[in-house]
Amino acid sequence: MGKLFGTDGIRGVAGEELTADLAYRLGLSLAQKLRAEKGDKPQVIIGKDTRLSGDMFEAALTAGLCAGGTDVLLAGIVPTPAVAYLTANLGADAGVMISASHNPSEYNGLKVFGPGGYKLSDETEEELEQMILGDIPLSPPSREIGRVHDIRANIKDYIAHIVCVLAEANPPFGTKKRVLLDLSNGSASATAKKIFSPENMYGWHADFIAYDPDGININLNCGSTQMDSLCELVAKGGYDLGIAFDGDADRCLLADERGRLINGDMIIARLAVEMKKEGKLSGNTVVVTKLTNLGFHLAAKRYGFSVAVTDVGDRYVLEEMLRGGYALGGEQSGHIILSGYATTGDGQLTAAKVLSLLAKYPEMSASELFSVMQPLPQVSVNVPVPASMAPDEKKRLISAAPVAECAKKVTDALGESGRLVLRPSGTEAVIRIMLEGENEGELSTYAEELKYAILRAVSETEAGDTA
Repeated sequence: MGKLFGTDGIRGVAGEELTADLAYRLGLSLAQKLRAEKGDKPQVIIGKDTRLSGDMFEAALTAGLCAGGTDVLLAGIVPTPAVAYLTANLGADAGVMISASHNPSEYNGLKVFGPGGYKLSDETEEELEQMILGDIPLSPPSREIGRVHDIRANIKDYIAHIVCVLAEANPPFGTKKRVLLDLSNGSASATAKKIFSPENMYGWHADFIAYDPDGININLNCGSTQMDSLCELVAKGGYDLGIAFDGDADRCLLADERGRLINGDMIIARLAVEMKKEGKLSGNTVVVTKLTNLGFHLAAKRYGFSVAVTDVGDRYVLEEMLRGGYALGGEQSGHIILSGYATTGDGQLTAAKVLSLLAKYPEMSASELFSVMQPLPQVSVNVPVPASMAPDEKKRLISAAPVAECAKKVTDALGESGRLVLRPSGTEAVIRIMLEGENEGELSTYAEELKYAILRAVSETEAGDTA
Protein backbone atom coordinates (compact mmCIF):
# COMPACT_ATOMS: atom_id res chain seq x y z
CA MET A 1 0.00 0.00 0.00
CA GLY A 2 1.21 3.51 -0.83
CA LYS A 3 0.39 6.90 0.66
CA LEU A 4 -2.87 7.20 -1.25
CA PHE A 5 -3.86 3.82 -2.66
CA GLY A 6 -4.98 1.18 -0.18
CA THR A 7 -6.19 -2.34 -0.92
CA ASP A 8 -9.25 -0.96 -2.73
CA GLY A 9 -8.30 2.36 -4.30
CA ILE A 10 -8.08 5.76 -2.65
CA ARG A 11 -10.44 6.21 0.28
CA GLY A 12 -11.14 8.70 3.07
CA VAL A 13 -13.58 11.12 4.63
CA ALA A 14 -14.98 13.29 1.83
CA GLY A 15 -13.59 16.82 1.97
CA GLU A 16 -10.89 15.89 4.47
CA GLU A 17 -8.56 12.99 3.50
CA LEU A 18 -10.26 12.72 0.10
CA THR A 19 -10.70 16.11 -1.56
CA ALA A 20 -12.00 17.41 -4.87
CA ASP A 21 -8.49 18.61 -5.68
CA LEU A 22 -7.11 15.10 -5.18
CA ALA A 23 -9.82 13.72 -7.49
CA TYR A 24 -8.96 16.35 -10.10
CA ARG A 25 -5.27 15.41 -9.90
CA LEU A 26 -6.13 11.72 -10.24
CA GLY A 27 -8.13 12.53 -13.37
CA LEU A 28 -5.31 14.62 -14.84
CA SER A 29 -2.68 11.99 -13.93
CA LEU A 30 -4.72 9.14 -15.39
CA ALA A 31 -5.35 11.14 -18.58
CA GLN A 32 -1.65 11.89 -18.98
CA LYS A 33 -0.69 8.26 -18.45
CA LEU A 34 -3.34 6.94 -20.85
CA ARG A 35 -2.45 9.43 -23.60
CA ALA A 36 1.23 8.52 -23.30
CA GLU A 37 0.40 4.83 -23.68
CA LYS A 38 -2.28 5.14 -26.37
CA GLY A 39 -0.97 8.04 -28.43
CA ASP A 40 -4.58 9.01 -29.11
CA LYS A 41 -7.55 10.38 -27.18
CA PRO A 42 -8.51 7.82 -24.51
CA GLN A 43 -11.97 7.13 -23.06
CA VAL A 44 -12.65 6.72 -19.35
CA ILE A 45 -15.92 5.58 -17.78
CA ILE A 46 -17.01 7.10 -14.45
CA GLY A 47 -19.62 5.53 -12.18
CA LYS A 48 -20.68 6.38 -8.63
CA ASP A 49 -22.73 5.07 -5.73
CA THR A 50 -25.43 7.04 -3.93
CA ARG A 51 -23.30 9.12 -1.52
CA LEU A 52 -23.93 12.85 -1.29
CA SER A 53 -20.29 13.59 -2.20
CA GLY A 54 -20.46 11.51 -5.37
CA ASP A 55 -21.47 14.44 -7.60
CA MET A 56 -18.56 16.54 -6.32
CA PHE A 57 -15.99 13.86 -7.07
CA GLU A 58 -17.59 13.05 -10.42
CA ALA A 59 -17.24 16.71 -11.43
CA ALA A 60 -13.64 16.95 -10.22
CA LEU A 61 -12.57 13.72 -11.91
CA THR A 62 -14.30 14.75 -15.12
CA ALA A 63 -12.52 18.12 -15.09
CA GLY A 64 -9.12 16.50 -14.62
CA LEU A 65 -9.68 13.89 -17.31
CA CYS A 66 -11.02 16.40 -19.84
CA ALA A 67 -8.21 18.86 -19.10
CA GLY A 68 -5.78 16.04 -19.82
CA GLY A 69 -7.37 15.36 -23.21
CA THR A 70 -9.50 12.34 -22.33
CA ASP A 71 -13.15 11.76 -23.18
CA VAL A 72 -15.37 10.92 -20.22
CA LEU A 73 -18.31 8.50 -20.32
CA LEU A 74 -20.66 9.13 -17.39
CA ALA A 75 -22.52 5.99 -16.27
CA GLY A 76 -24.31 7.61 -13.31
CA ILE A 77 -25.27 5.56 -10.25
CA VAL A 78 -24.17 1.98 -10.90
CA PRO A 79 -22.60 -0.94 -9.01
CA THR A 80 -18.81 -1.13 -9.01
CA PRO A 81 -18.83 -4.36 -11.08
CA ALA A 82 -20.94 -2.56 -13.69
CA VAL A 83 -18.10 -0.06 -14.21
CA ALA A 84 -15.68 -2.96 -14.67
CA TYR A 85 -18.13 -4.69 -17.05
CA LEU A 86 -18.80 -1.57 -19.13
CA THR A 87 -15.09 -0.72 -19.30
CA ALA A 88 -14.48 -4.11 -20.90
CA ASN A 89 -17.70 -4.27 -22.93
CA LEU A 90 -17.36 -0.78 -24.46
CA GLY A 91 -13.61 -1.05 -24.96
CA ALA A 92 -12.83 1.95 -22.74
CA ASP A 93 -9.25 2.60 -21.71
CA ALA A 94 -10.10 2.83 -18.01
CA GLY A 95 -12.95 3.11 -15.56
CA VAL A 96 -13.26 4.90 -12.23
CA MET A 97 -15.84 4.02 -9.57
CA ILE A 98 -16.60 6.68 -6.97
CA SER A 99 -17.47 4.70 -3.87
CA ALA A 100 -16.34 3.84 -0.35
CA SER A 101 -18.08 0.46 -0.62
CA HIS A 102 -19.34 -0.66 2.81
CA ASN A 103 -18.10 2.45 4.71
CA PRO A 104 -20.48 5.10 6.15
CA SER A 105 -21.76 7.92 3.96
CA GLU A 106 -19.21 10.50 5.10
CA TYR A 107 -16.48 8.44 3.39
CA ASN A 108 -15.89 8.15 -0.32
CA GLY A 109 -13.34 6.50 -2.55
CA LEU A 110 -11.88 6.28 -6.05
CA LYS A 111 -11.39 2.81 -7.55
CA VAL A 112 -9.63 2.64 -10.90
CA PHE A 113 -10.03 -0.14 -13.45
CA GLY A 114 -7.71 -0.58 -16.41
CA PRO A 115 -8.45 -1.93 -19.89
CA GLY A 116 -10.55 -5.08 -19.80
CA GLY A 117 -12.14 -4.10 -16.47
CA TYR A 118 -9.33 -5.32 -14.20
CA LYS A 119 -8.08 -3.41 -11.16
CA LEU A 120 -4.75 -1.68 -11.64
CA SER A 121 -1.48 -3.33 -10.69
CA ASP A 122 0.47 -2.11 -7.67
CA GLU A 123 3.10 -0.67 -10.05
CA THR A 124 0.53 1.36 -12.01
CA GLU A 125 -1.05 2.67 -8.82
CA GLU A 126 2.38 3.67 -7.53
CA GLU A 127 3.10 5.60 -10.72
CA LEU A 128 -0.25 7.40 -10.54
CA GLU A 129 0.37 8.18 -6.89
CA GLN A 130 3.74 9.76 -7.70
CA MET A 131 2.08 11.89 -10.37
CA ILE A 132 -0.74 12.98 -8.05
CA LEU A 133 1.68 13.90 -5.24
CA GLY A 134 4.01 15.75 -7.60
CA ASP A 135 6.95 13.35 -7.50
CA ILE A 136 6.50 12.93 -11.26
CA PRO A 137 5.67 16.35 -12.81
CA LEU A 138 2.31 16.64 -14.53
CA SER A 139 2.29 18.11 -18.03
CA PRO A 140 0.17 21.20 -18.65
CA PRO A 141 -3.46 20.39 -19.56
CA SER A 142 -3.88 19.20 -23.12
CA ARG A 143 -4.95 21.59 -25.87
CA GLU A 144 -7.14 18.78 -27.15
CA ILE A 145 -9.70 18.99 -24.37
CA GLY A 146 -11.87 15.94 -23.77
CA ARG A 147 -15.62 15.70 -24.17
CA VAL A 148 -18.27 14.31 -21.81
CA HIS A 149 -20.81 11.69 -22.94
CA ASP A 150 -23.82 10.30 -21.09
CA ILE A 151 -23.87 6.47 -21.16
CA ARG A 152 -26.43 5.84 -18.42
CA ALA A 153 -28.57 3.91 -20.91
CA ASN A 154 -25.79 1.32 -21.25
CA ILE A 155 -26.52 -0.03 -17.78
CA LYS A 156 -29.11 -2.17 -19.55
CA ASP A 157 -26.23 -4.23 -20.95
CA TYR A 158 -24.94 -5.00 -17.47
CA ILE A 159 -28.45 -5.86 -16.26
CA ALA A 160 -28.90 -8.23 -19.21
CA HIS A 161 -25.56 -9.86 -18.36
CA ILE A 162 -26.76 -10.76 -14.84
CA VAL A 163 -30.20 -11.83 -16.07
CA CYS A 164 -28.46 -14.28 -18.41
CA VAL A 165 -26.82 -15.88 -15.36
CA LEU A 166 -30.26 -16.29 -13.77
CA ALA A 167 -31.43 -17.94 -16.99
CA GLU A 168 -28.70 -20.60 -16.65
CA ALA A 169 -30.72 -22.29 -13.88
CA ASN A 170 -30.96 -25.98 -14.76
CA PRO A 171 -33.61 -27.15 -14.24
CA PRO A 172 -35.42 -23.81 -14.62
CA PHE A 173 -37.05 -22.13 -11.63
CA GLY A 174 -39.83 -24.42 -10.44
CA THR A 175 -41.25 -24.56 -6.92
CA LYS A 176 -42.16 -20.98 -6.04
CA LYS A 177 -39.98 -19.37 -3.37
CA ARG A 178 -39.93 -16.00 -1.64
CA VAL A 179 -36.79 -13.89 -1.43
CA LEU A 180 -36.04 -10.66 0.47
CA LEU A 181 -33.28 -8.40 -0.86
CA ASP A 182 -31.51 -5.62 1.09
CA LEU A 183 -30.10 -3.04 -1.33
CA SER A 184 -28.19 -1.07 1.34
CA ASN A 185 -29.60 2.23 -0.03
CA GLY A 186 -26.71 2.00 -2.45
CA SER A 187 -25.81 1.20 -6.04
CA ALA A 188 -28.01 -1.90 -6.24
CA SER A 189 -31.01 0.45 -5.90
CA ALA A 190 -30.43 1.32 -9.57
CA THR A 191 -30.38 -2.26 -10.86
CA ALA A 192 -31.66 -4.98 -8.51
CA LYS A 193 -35.40 -4.52 -9.04
CA LYS A 194 -34.89 -4.87 -12.78
CA ILE A 195 -32.65 -7.93 -12.42
CA PHE A 196 -34.59 -9.85 -9.78
CA SER A 197 -38.07 -9.24 -11.19
CA PRO A 198 -40.73 -12.01 -11.15
CA GLU A 199 -40.35 -12.26 -14.92
CA ASN A 200 -36.63 -12.99 -14.69
CA MET A 201 -37.16 -15.44 -11.81
CA TYR A 202 -40.05 -17.25 -13.48
CA GLY A 203 -42.65 -16.25 -10.92
CA TRP A 204 -40.53 -16.37 -7.75
CA HIS A 205 -41.52 -13.50 -5.49
CA ALA A 206 -38.94 -10.89 -4.45
CA ASP A 207 -39.40 -8.11 -1.91
CA PHE A 208 -36.92 -5.30 -1.32
CA ILE A 209 -35.75 -3.19 1.62
CA ALA A 210 -33.27 -0.28 1.90
CA TYR A 211 -33.85 0.78 -1.72
CA ASP A 212 -34.53 4.53 -1.26
CA PRO A 213 -31.15 6.32 -1.10
CA ASP A 214 -31.04 9.94 0.06
CA GLY A 215 -27.27 10.53 -0.08
CA ILE A 216 -26.59 9.82 3.59
CA ASN A 217 -28.43 6.55 4.38
CA ILE A 218 -26.14 4.28 2.36
CA ASN A 219 -25.06 1.32 4.56
CA LEU A 220 -26.96 2.88 7.50
CA ASN A 221 -28.31 -0.04 9.59
CA CYS A 222 -28.68 -2.06 6.41
CA GLY A 223 -26.69 -3.97 3.82
CA SER A 224 -24.15 -6.76 4.09
CA THR A 225 -22.31 -5.19 7.04
CA GLN A 226 -25.52 -4.72 9.08
CA MET A 227 -27.37 -8.02 8.66
CA ASP A 228 -29.52 -8.05 11.83
CA SER A 229 -32.58 -6.39 10.29
CA LEU A 230 -32.59 -8.59 7.18
CA CYS A 231 -32.11 -11.78 9.22
CA GLU A 232 -35.01 -10.87 11.50
CA LEU A 233 -37.33 -9.95 8.62
CA VAL A 234 -36.54 -13.16 6.73
CA ALA A 235 -37.35 -15.33 9.75
CA LYS A 236 -40.51 -13.43 10.72
CA GLY A 237 -41.75 -13.04 7.15
CA GLY A 238 -41.43 -16.69 6.18
CA TYR A 239 -38.97 -16.02 3.36
CA ASP A 240 -36.88 -18.80 1.85
CA LEU A 241 -33.78 -16.61 1.56
CA GLY A 242 -32.45 -13.16 2.33
CA ILE A 243 -29.85 -11.45 0.14
CA ALA A 244 -27.85 -8.37 1.15
CA PHE A 245 -25.50 -6.19 -0.89
CA ASP A 246 -23.14 -3.48 0.31
CA GLY A 247 -23.08 0.15 -0.81
CA ASP A 248 -21.52 -0.45 -4.23
CA ALA A 249 -22.98 -3.96 -4.68
CA ASP A 250 -19.70 -5.81 -5.10
CA ARG A 251 -20.43 -7.92 -1.98
CA CYS A 252 -23.22 -10.37 -1.24
CA LEU A 253 -24.17 -12.11 2.00
CA LEU A 254 -27.22 -14.26 2.75
CA ALA A 255 -29.70 -15.11 5.48
CA ASP A 256 -31.23 -18.59 5.54
CA GLU A 257 -34.91 -19.29 6.16
CA ARG A 258 -34.32 -19.24 9.93
CA GLY A 259 -32.67 -15.83 9.79
CA ARG A 260 -29.14 -17.10 10.28
CA LEU A 261 -26.17 -15.54 8.52
CA ILE A 262 -24.60 -17.30 5.54
CA ASN A 263 -21.24 -15.58 5.07
CA GLY A 264 -18.92 -15.43 2.08
CA ASP A 265 -16.91 -18.48 3.12
CA MET A 266 -20.08 -20.58 3.22
CA ILE A 267 -21.26 -19.28 -0.16
CA ILE A 268 -17.88 -19.98 -1.77
CA ALA A 269 -17.78 -23.48 -0.26
CA ARG A 270 -21.22 -24.33 -1.71
CA LEU A 271 -20.35 -22.90 -5.12
CA ALA A 272 -17.09 -24.88 -5.08
CA VAL A 273 -18.87 -28.15 -4.35
CA GLU A 274 -21.35 -27.52 -7.17
CA MET A 275 -18.73 -26.39 -9.68
CA LYS A 276 -16.60 -29.45 -8.90
CA LYS A 277 -19.61 -31.67 -9.48
CA GLU A 278 -20.24 -29.95 -12.84
CA GLY A 279 -16.57 -30.15 -13.87
CA LYS A 280 -16.24 -26.35 -13.84
CA LEU A 281 -13.83 -25.89 -10.93
CA SER A 282 -10.66 -25.06 -12.87
CA GLY A 283 -7.56 -26.66 -11.39
CA ASN A 284 -9.81 -28.15 -8.71
CA THR A 285 -8.77 -25.11 -6.67
CA VAL A 286 -10.51 -22.24 -4.87
CA VAL A 287 -8.66 -19.02 -3.97
CA VAL A 288 -9.37 -17.48 -0.55
CA THR A 289 -7.59 -15.18 1.92
CA LYS A 290 -5.80 -15.81 5.18
CA LEU A 291 -8.95 -14.67 7.03
CA THR A 292 -11.02 -17.51 5.59
CA ASN A 293 -12.52 -19.67 8.34
CA LEU A 294 -10.81 -22.95 9.22
CA GLY A 295 -14.16 -24.61 8.62
CA PHE A 296 -13.71 -23.84 4.92
CA HIS A 297 -10.42 -25.74 4.81
CA LEU A 298 -12.06 -28.69 6.55
CA ALA A 299 -14.86 -28.64 3.95
CA ALA A 300 -12.28 -28.55 1.14
CA LYS A 301 -10.69 -31.73 2.47
CA ARG A 302 -14.09 -33.39 2.85
CA TYR A 303 -15.20 -32.60 -0.70
CA GLY A 304 -11.82 -33.01 -2.38
CA PHE A 305 -10.81 -29.62 -3.70
CA SER A 306 -7.62 -27.61 -3.09
CA VAL A 307 -7.28 -24.17 -1.52
CA ALA A 308 -4.88 -21.37 -2.46
CA VAL A 309 -4.47 -18.66 0.20
CA THR A 310 -3.62 -14.98 -0.41
CA ASP A 311 -3.33 -11.76 1.57
CA VAL A 312 -6.57 -10.00 2.46
CA GLY A 313 -8.12 -8.09 -0.44
CA ASP A 314 -10.08 -9.18 -3.49
CA ARG A 315 -7.32 -7.76 -5.75
CA TYR A 316 -4.90 -10.37 -4.37
CA VAL A 317 -7.51 -13.10 -4.80
CA LEU A 318 -7.97 -12.10 -8.44
CA GLU A 319 -4.21 -11.97 -9.08
CA GLU A 320 -3.88 -15.56 -7.86
CA MET A 321 -6.92 -16.64 -9.87
CA LEU A 322 -5.45 -15.18 -13.05
CA ARG A 323 -2.03 -16.67 -12.31
CA GLY A 324 -3.44 -20.17 -11.85
CA GLY A 325 -6.37 -19.95 -14.26
CA TYR A 326 -8.86 -20.58 -11.42
CA ALA A 327 -12.60 -19.99 -11.73
CA LEU A 328 -13.66 -19.26 -8.15
CA GLY A 329 -12.32 -17.17 -5.29
CA GLY A 330 -13.31 -14.65 -2.70
CA GLU A 331 -13.52 -13.43 0.86
CA GLN A 332 -15.62 -14.04 3.95
CA SER A 333 -16.99 -10.49 3.59
CA GLY A 334 -18.89 -11.51 0.47
CA HIS A 335 -16.47 -10.38 -2.24
CA ILE A 336 -16.82 -13.38 -4.55
CA ILE A 337 -15.17 -13.58 -7.96
CA LEU A 338 -16.42 -15.90 -10.68
CA SER A 339 -13.79 -15.36 -13.35
CA GLY A 340 -15.88 -16.95 -16.09
CA TYR A 341 -18.37 -14.11 -15.74
CA ALA A 342 -16.62 -11.08 -14.25
CA THR A 343 -13.26 -9.39 -13.65
CA THR A 344 -14.10 -8.37 -10.09
CA GLY A 345 -16.39 -9.25 -7.20
CA ASP A 346 -20.06 -8.83 -8.11
CA GLY A 347 -22.78 -9.14 -5.47
CA GLN A 348 -25.68 -9.40 -7.90
CA LEU A 349 -23.87 -12.02 -9.97
CA THR A 350 -23.29 -14.03 -6.79
CA ALA A 351 -26.97 -13.67 -5.90
CA ALA A 352 -27.97 -14.92 -9.35
CA LYS A 353 -25.78 -18.02 -8.95
CA VAL A 354 -27.24 -18.67 -5.49
CA LEU A 355 -30.80 -18.39 -6.77
CA SER A 356 -29.94 -20.78 -9.58
CA LEU A 357 -28.74 -23.25 -6.93
CA LEU A 358 -32.00 -22.93 -5.01
CA ALA A 359 -33.86 -23.62 -8.24
CA LYS A 360 -31.71 -26.69 -8.95
CA TYR A 361 -32.45 -28.21 -5.54
CA PRO A 362 -36.09 -27.20 -4.86
CA GLU A 363 -36.46 -29.78 -2.10
CA MET A 364 -33.63 -28.23 -0.06
CA SER A 365 -33.87 -25.22 2.23
CA ALA A 366 -31.17 -22.55 2.22
CA SER A 367 -29.83 -23.84 5.54
CA GLU A 368 -29.49 -27.34 4.08
CA LEU A 369 -28.01 -26.10 0.83
CA PHE A 370 -25.20 -24.21 2.55
CA SER A 371 -24.47 -26.76 5.27
CA VAL A 372 -21.47 -28.16 3.34
CA MET A 373 -19.36 -25.92 5.58
CA GLN A 374 -19.61 -25.51 9.36
CA PRO A 375 -17.77 -22.34 10.50
CA LEU A 376 -15.58 -22.41 13.58
CA PRO A 377 -16.21 -19.59 16.09
CA GLN A 378 -14.55 -16.37 15.02
CA VAL A 379 -14.17 -13.05 16.82
CA SER A 380 -13.22 -9.88 14.95
CA VAL A 381 -12.41 -6.51 16.53
CA ASN A 382 -11.36 -3.24 14.88
CA VAL A 383 -9.08 -1.07 17.00
CA PRO A 384 -9.05 2.64 15.99
CA VAL A 385 -5.71 4.32 15.34
CA PRO A 386 -5.01 7.97 14.45
CA ALA A 387 -6.23 8.84 10.94
CA SER A 388 -2.86 10.49 10.28
CA MET A 389 -1.02 7.19 10.75
CA ALA A 390 0.56 6.03 7.47
CA PRO A 391 0.24 2.38 6.32
CA ASP A 392 3.87 1.65 7.24
CA GLU A 393 3.32 3.09 10.71
CA LYS A 394 0.30 0.83 11.21
CA LYS A 395 2.40 -2.16 10.20
CA ARG A 396 5.12 -1.21 12.68
CA LEU A 397 2.48 -0.88 15.38
CA ILE A 398 1.69 -4.59 15.09
CA SER A 399 5.32 -5.50 15.80
CA ALA A 400 5.64 -3.08 18.74
CA ALA A 401 6.65 -4.79 21.99
CA PRO A 402 3.28 -4.65 23.83
CA VAL A 403 1.42 -6.07 20.80
CA ALA A 404 4.03 -8.67 19.87
CA GLU A 405 4.21 -10.01 23.43
CA CYS A 406 0.43 -10.26 23.75
CA ALA A 407 0.12 -11.86 20.29
CA LYS A 408 2.67 -14.55 21.19
CA LYS A 409 0.84 -15.32 24.43
CA VAL A 410 -2.49 -15.67 22.59
CA THR A 411 -1.01 -17.75 19.75
CA ASP A 412 0.60 -20.14 22.21
CA ALA A 413 -2.69 -20.51 24.10
CA LEU A 414 -4.65 -21.27 20.92
CA GLY A 415 -2.14 -23.87 19.72
CA GLU A 416 -3.16 -25.85 16.64
CA SER A 417 -6.88 -25.57 17.37
CA GLY A 418 -7.07 -21.88 16.50
CA ARG A 419 -5.27 -18.91 15.03
CA LEU A 420 -4.72 -15.17 15.28
CA VAL A 421 -4.51 -12.67 12.42
CA LEU A 422 -3.45 -9.08 13.12
CA ARG A 423 -3.39 -6.68 10.20
CA PRO A 424 -3.67 -2.97 9.39
CA SER A 425 -6.76 -2.09 7.40
CA GLY A 426 -6.08 -0.98 3.85
CA THR A 427 -9.22 1.18 3.77
CA GLU A 428 -9.77 2.52 7.31
CA ALA A 429 -7.79 3.92 10.25
CA VAL A 430 -7.96 0.70 12.26
CA ILE A 431 -5.95 -2.38 13.18
CA ARG A 432 -8.03 -5.51 12.61
CA ILE A 433 -7.93 -8.41 15.07
CA MET A 434 -9.29 -11.78 13.95
CA LEU A 435 -9.31 -14.77 16.31
CA GLU A 436 -10.52 -18.26 15.52
CA GLY A 437 -10.87 -21.29 17.77
CA GLU A 438 -13.19 -23.65 19.58
CA ASN A 439 -14.31 -21.44 22.50
CA GLU A 440 -15.90 -18.10 21.59
CA GLY A 441 -15.71 -16.82 25.18
CA GLU A 442 -11.96 -17.34 25.30
CA LEU A 443 -11.58 -15.66 21.92
CA SER A 444 -13.42 -12.56 23.15
CA THR A 445 -11.15 -12.36 26.19
CA TYR A 446 -8.05 -12.64 24.00
CA ALA A 447 -9.43 -9.96 21.67
CA GLU A 448 -9.82 -7.52 24.56
CA GLU A 449 -6.24 -8.18 25.70
CA LEU A 450 -4.95 -7.55 22.19
CA LYS A 451 -7.05 -4.40 21.84
CA TYR A 452 -5.56 -3.02 25.06
CA ALA A 453 -2.04 -3.88 23.86
CA ILE A 454 -2.61 -2.05 20.55
CA LEU A 455 -4.02 1.04 22.28
CA ARG A 456 -1.02 1.01 24.63
CA ALA A 457 1.34 0.84 21.65
CA VAL A 458 -0.51 3.76 20.00
CA SER A 459 -0.16 5.78 23.20
CA GLU A 460 3.56 5.02 23.44
CA THR A 461 4.06 5.95 19.77
CA GLU A 462 2.28 9.27 20.23
CA ALA A 463 4.27 9.98 23.40
CA GLY A 464 7.51 9.30 21.49
CA ASP A 465 6.45 11.64 18.67
CA THR A 466 5.87 14.51 21.09
CA ALA A 467 9.02 13.94 23.14
